[in-house]
Amino acid sequence: MIAVPAGQVTLSDRRTQRSWAVELAPYQLATYPVTQALYAQVTGAHPSSARGDRLPVENVSWWDAAEFCNALSEREGLTPAYRPHGDGDSIEWDLSADGYRLPTEAEWEYACRAGTDGPRYGSLDEIAWYRGNSEEKLHGVGGKRSNPWGLHDMLGNVWEWCWDIYDAEVYGTYRVLRGGGWFDEHWSCRASVRRRSHPTFRVDDVGFRIARSVLR
Repeated sequence: MIAVPAGQVTLSDRRTQRSWAVELAPYQLATYPVTQALYAQVTGAHPSSARGDRLPVENVSWWDAAEFCNALSEREGLTPAYRPHGDGDSIEWDLSADGYRLPTEAEWEYACRAGTDGPRYGSLDEIAWYRGNSEEKLHGVGGKRSNPWGLHDMLGNVWEWCWDIYDAEVYGTYRVLRGGGWFDEHWSCRASVRRRSHPTFRVDDVGFRIARSVLR
């Protein structure tokens, strides 16, 4: 886990032409997306289409990712961040919990940028696996150069689930995805690009990365 300092990030949405600033407290973010080896150790499951311990886990839904966070927290003696709510079709985030969780999309973009102000934190071929260099397949984590804060694969390889609902009025419960994947063109692999999908959606270029709150 990488310690991310407090700061501010401005998010934007091309569809609505809206921008908004978010203040962030310090938090921790995993150096890499969750690997297949770690996912199997915690859950006993092997959902991915491509197989390899160092490959990012994929074919996981938003719900799968949230359940993994709670399971890893319990395994390490931490308080789970997520609690079932109502009829079990939604969950609450316990802000006082010290366990693992998904990053918010503001946390994700702030960490991806790592103090840079361009669309990417470096030359795309040096930092990301995307359609132009991936040979249309998944690659092991950490194979490309990290961003200035030491985070790898923030762009390319697999899209990453975030905590946030994308736009409840238009898309209901759809959740935010960030980062671009191994099959995407270069324009999708930028720090500001937002994608959305239903929380039950599973596909071979979507995974996730875990975060933890820094509690005072």
